Amino acid sequence: MNRIKAVTLSALSFFAFSCLTKAQLRAEDLPRRIYVENTDKSSHVQGIAVDLKRGHAYFSFTTKLIKTDLKGNILGSVSGLTCHLGCIDLNHENGKLYASIEYKDDEIGRGILQQMGRKLGKRENTFYIGIFDTEKINRMDINAETGGVMKTVFLPEVVSYYEDSVMNQGKKVAHRYGCSGIDGIALGPQFGKTSGKLYLNVDAAVYGDVTRTDNDYQVLLQFDPEKIEKYARPLDQANPHHVGPKKADRKIFVFTGNTEYGIQNLEYDAATHYWLASVYKGKKKQYPNYCLFAIDGTKKAVKQSLKGFDNPEKGLVVPLAEAGLRDAGSGIQGWKQSIGSTGLESLGNGYFYVSHNGKTDAGHQYCDMRLYKWTGNPEKALEEVK
Repeated sequence: MNRIKAVTLSALSFFAFSCLTKAQLRAEDLPRRIYVENTDKSSHVQGIAVDLKRGHAYFSFTTKLIKTDLKGNILGSVSGLTCHLGCIDLNHENGKLYASIEYKDDEIGRGILQQMGRKLGKRENTFYIGIFDTEKINRMDINAETGGVMKTVFLPEVVSYYEDSVMNQGKKVAHRYGCSGIDGIALGPQFGKTSGKLYLNVDAAVYGDVTRTDNDYQVLLQFDPEKIEKYARPLDQANPHHVGPKKADRKIFVFTGNTEYGIQNLEYDAATHYWLASVYKGKKKQYPNYCLFAIDGTKKAVKQSLKGFDNPEKGLVVPLAEAGLRDAGSGIQGWKQSIGSTGLESLGNGYFYVSHNGKTDAGHQYCDMRLYKWTGNPEKALEEVK
């Protein structure tokens, strides 16, 4: 009976939302909260995506992807991952879900294996864009490698950044740009445009390090999602494939000051034309160390000399939007409001879902996804809808 009720509600949601455009969304049309628990051993939720049109929500729990209806009833899941499954974003036209995937031999990678009770050993540093066929996620615990629901695109450029050493302030330091791998990922129009073809931006995340000067930019690697399809291969965690584009179509730099592990969640908002970047705040005293930034999507990328590099380097730079608080010393703008680092989804007409994560008394990681409204207020950019 409960199953029939859940399906009926899902069908009603599908009908209601398919009749609305994003600009027509109202608070009364949207569930205030969508709650889900992961009963497997895992780390916290890393990202969320919501498909109002089809009545589905998606949650990446580090090593597992969960699909629910808009009431939080679990409809299916993808398991068996031993990686860091991070930020996710949905192409609402074709239902493909994009994800950042990391296999690293560092503290994070070893911690994931240890939490899963897997043997700790040397593992190859591998970074992928994951592509999930959401229509096929129709049952529980589909095997990520053999279930036929996901493929991956290898990013050799990120491996190079992660494994390279460079000179900074006359000293040899690990990781070009301070690269820690990838995390934030989002679809949206080309910078300088407010509509048109969608491009996929992937954040080459940055380690927090107050001792170097060349790690103060967010580095976005941009890809044409249609073109990378030809590289997509099934996942093989024992024998990682290396099929992917040699480099991104474009590499974009955004000056925010150093942050801890780069952009945790990246999300394009069509109402403001902002690329919202939620981060774990940095620790450099010369910067305001905001938790939320708005990258101005209406501005074209302009080639500039990059700050803080021993060997002069130029790159395509996109500015932050003139929004939020402004730090007089650095000119950096953003918000101190700590929000969205484990999930941020723009719905349209100023509405967002924001992940609130935690752990139950039984030790299960959960995501309590709540409805918010954009205010843009310098003190609090997003307000929860009660």
